[in-house]
Amino acid sequence: MNETASNSPAAGAAGYWRLVWRRYRKRRLGLAALAVVVFLAILGAAAPLVVGTRPIICRYQGRWYFPCLYYYNPRWENPVFFKDGFRFTYYPRGLAEKDPTSIALWPLVYADPYRRVDVGEWRGAKGDPNRGPPSLRNLLGTDAEGRDVFSRMVHGTRIALLVGFVAVGIAAAIGIVVGGLAGYCGGWVDKILSRLVELVMSVPAIVLILALVAVIERPTIWHLMAVIGCTRWESIARYLRAEFLRLKETDFVAAARALGVPPHRIILRHMLPNALAPVIVSISFGIAGAILLESGLSFLGIGSEPSTPSWGRILNEGFNTLGGERPQWWLVLFPGLAIFTAICAYNLVGDTLQEAMDPRIR
Repeated sequence: MNETASNSPAAGAAGYWRLVWRRYRKRRLGLAALAVVVFLAILGAAAPLVVGTRPIICRYQGRWYFPCLYYYNPRWENPVFFKDGFRFTYYPRGLAEKDPTSIALWPLVYADPYRRVDVGEWRGAKGDPNRGPPSLRNLLGTDAEGRDVFSRMVHGTRIALLVGFVAVGIAAAIGIVVGGLAGYCGGWVDKILSRLVELVMSVPAIVLILALVAVIERPTIWHLMAVIGCTRWESIARYLRAEFLRLKETDFVAAARALGVPPHRIILRHMLPNALAPVIVSISFGIAGAILLESGLSFLGIGSEPSTPSWGRILNEGFNTLGGERPQWWLVLFPGLAIFTAICAYNLVGDTLQEAMDPRIR
């Protein structure tokens, strides 16, 4: 009378993804690309723990604080540090002067992505030089303002991945809704939504972004994410529409209708889980495209603010010096390699997923 675990829908889904993973891990290049993606995600999420000038955690005046949260959002830094004048001094000096008994855990590398480190700021170290090449103090050199390139690259990883995931998340939400409704409803709903998809495909994202820059006085990286997400959902919608048109004629959907299951439950419980394979592959390619688009726009000086540690902006700074007397080649080499590596990794993950999910491959 009792169903075994192997006959349950959850077990069937687990078995399918286990089979996909078994196929995926046979491809070493895909595994290497997945390792790079995971490494970039961890590095971006933990950027303030790797490099920064604010303590990860500190005990100040008898209480524990996390000043490094400033790098995620300036509003998350505790107001006590502003009240005690830490904005006019540096944390190592401020903690030592205002609370000699304070305890602090510092990032692995003392450098700031938004400013240069001054002389004697950190344990008697020399200040960061302007236009300095790579050295033991500055692993990837410094830019024209003396800002450490390594710190800007690490924090730029968070910006690049944030753009990729947020923009593609918006695109996936719109694409799943539009494609699912078009494929399930059919008829005039399908015709209207299909024309909408074709309309969005005909308008380049760069045109909308340039129009946004002309309309908004101070566009931010969040505006850029919204525009990319609202213009990159058409491929997800087309894939999902095709899958829904196929699944709509299957026996298990017909049986659910005969049993009186509501349409929203049929879509969410029965059809959508079986149609997500091509969507996941499209999302992987979409993240790579969003990173490339954000880097290109930052290279052109569009989207993020000049102080934002973006790979594209660092590349632009280095490119502008190549024709001068002191070319800063490190500002071109390292962000270029980062952009190339990230895009190749996501594309390889998408290719390998596409092969692993292909039912014709045994």
